[in-house]
Amino acid sequence: MKKIASFTVNHDTLQKGMYISRIDGDVVTYDIRMKRPNMGDYLTNGALHTFEHLFATYARNTALADSVIYIGPMGCRTGFYFLVRDTVSHEEALNLVKESFAFVRDFDGEIPGSRREECGNYLEHDLPGAKAAAKDMLDVLKDWTVERMDYNYGK
Repeated sequence: MKKIASFTVNHDTLQKGMYISRIDGDVVTYDIRMKRPNMGDYLTNGALHTFEHLFATYARNTALADSVIYIGPMGCRTGFYFLVRDTVSHEEALNLVKESFAFVRDFDGEIPGSRREECGNYLEHDLPGAKAAAKDMLDVLKDWTVERMDYNYGK
């Protein structure tokens, strides 16, 4: 079988950040890498789950909502995939991610979609863990630029 593009990225050198993973027609996939791969530090299931609920809720309630296709966690628990239509510029996507992460960092209250009738695993949430991950990534993305979204930037 043909190797998929994301498996051709050297995960041993991949740093935290936001990258353009692929562009398929009018869909852009961003790799939001929140943990260094294979370093033994991963997002916990509860934090990842809560982060997903909050990130998706925020992004789908902005002016760019109609262009957001998918927000979902990576199985390796090192980050998220963020898919948008190409009507969203890379800079707009970066800004939306930063705004979403600030929302997660500052969130208090009931996690959207976390009731039994709304969620398939409603008991496994970790708001403090999600908030800590958001704070950490906001520090990483503070000075991030569109140029840095290339996996080969600076190599």
